[in-house]
Amino acid sequence: MEPLLLTRQQVRQVDRRAIQVWGVSGLVLMENAGRGCADRLEQLGIRGPVVICCGKGNNGGDGFVLARHLDLRGHRVRVLVWAEEEELTGDAGCNFRILRRCAVPIEIFGAKHDQARLQSHLRDAAWIVDALLGTGAVGEPRSPIDQVIAQINSAAVPIVAIDLPSGLDCDTGRPASCTVRAAHTFTFVAAKRGFVVPGAEQFTGQVHVLDIGVPRRLIDEVLAGEPSEC
Repeated sequence: MEPLLLTRQQVRQVDRRAIQVWGVSGLVLMENAGRGCADRLEQLGIRGPVVICCGKGNNGGDGFVLARHLDLRGHRVRVLVWAEEEELTGDAGCNFRILRRCAVPIEIFGAKHDQARLQSHLRDAAWIVDALLGTGAVGEPRSPIDQVIAQINSAAVPIVAIDLPSGLDCDTGRPASCTVRAAHTFTFVAAKRGFVVPGAEQFTGQVHVLDIGVPRRLIDEVLAGEPSEC
C-alpha cells in the first residue's frame, strides 16, 4: 500500500477546509498537534531539559503548546523564540500568551543570533525541538534562522523536527544549505511528499505521523481534488 503523502498546497487546503468548511478551530488543531508531540516525545524518553526553538508562525505555535504540556507533566523545558512578541499573532500568539502565564522559561531572541546565549541553553539539553519553519517555507532560511539551524545541528543532542525539518522543501525534499538534521520528525495528518525523495531521510530521521483530529473524509476530499462545500 502506497504511503499517504501531502504536498504543500494540499496541506494548506486541509488546514483551510478544516477551519472554514468543517468548523474545526485552528486552536483545536494546534492543541492536538502540540499535545501529540508531547505524547510521542515522552514515548521516546525524556531524561533532561527540552529546549524548544520557535519561529513566529504556526510551527512555533505548535512548539508553544508542546512546551505547556511538557511543563504540565513535570518535565524541564525552555522556549527560545526568534521573533518579537508583537509578531506572534493568531493561534500562535494566543498560545504564546497562555505559555507566558504558565511561567515556563522563555527567551526572546527577536531577529538576532546570539551564539553564546543560545549555547548556554543548548549545553545541558537532552532534546532540541525544531519549531522554526513550517511546510510553507520555501528557499533558503533567512538570517538569523540559518545561523540558528547551523548551531543546533552542531550540538551533540538529538533533534526533533515539528512537521518537517526547517530548511527541507516540503514538496521536493531538497535541503537548503542550512537544514535541520533531525533524529525524529513529528509530522501531522500525513507524511509530506518531499520525505520520500532519496536523501531526505538524512534530514527527517524517523518520521512519526501524528493524528490531529482532521476528519478522514476531509483528507480524502483534498487528495481527490474535490471542491469544498460551504
